[in-house]
Amino acid sequence: MVIRTVGVHNSITYLVMRSILIVEDDRRIAQNISQSLRAEGYATEVAYEGYAGRRLAVQQSIDLLILDINLPGLNGYEICRSVRFEKPDLPIIMLTALGEIEDKLEGLELGADDYLVKPFDLRELSARVGVWMRRSSQQATREEVLQVADLVVNVSAKTVSRRNVPIDLTAREFMLLEYLLRNRGRVISKIDLSEQVWGLNFDSGTNVVEVYINYLRRKIDRDFTPKLIHTRPGLGYVIRES
Repeated sequence: MVIRTVGVHNSITYLVMRSILIVEDDRRIAQNISQSLRAEGYATEVAYEGYAGRRLAVQQSIDLLILDINLPGLNGYEICRSVRFEKPDLPIIMLTALGEIEDKLEGLELGADDYLVKPFDLRELSARVGVWMRRSSQQATREEVLQVADLVVNVSAKTVSRRNVPIDLTAREFMLLEYLLRNRGRVISKIDLSEQVWGLNFDSGTNVVEVYINYLRRKIDRDFTPKLIHTRPGLGYVIRES
């Protein structure tokens, strides 16, 4: 059984099976992959169309994504782009009947870690899954920290502080701050923030972005200097030291 540690409480270590999501519309291929990986000791789940695959990949706790390109509803490229934004460290292996180098490059440029062309040997897929599982386990031991001036955001631990003073943020506030920090120095429009942080098509009649920017300012700027969140009228917002 392939396991990972999820926590320790009262000297008891809690373990769960490493989980793999398979997004593949060919049911025979999907079930063959699932059965092969289950035999290796992994927990697997299968989605047969794009929208369900993206929802499961983003919302569920998984350790690796196996993703076909040609899918009904939403193609693999679009899913890869969305998942890579939400889960930067999740290993993604893309599967496709397309063998052209341009197709491979597009998938890799959108954030895929590996690529297999159909038909493939299940033993090769299993070997590649093992490689990426080991790499993700090693990465999980390293914390990811984003910083500007004296503002420190530990992405792994979901903590925020300024001058070593802890700052409590809601989940949405944290997502907004993280997105601004990952684009430090770049002006981000309200349209981009609405789509990337809330997953919504921008509605000019709503002020949700301004409201949450004000929430962040009260928490990370009001009692500190220098001010970090700046407004560019008509353009958007930017986080920088001055």
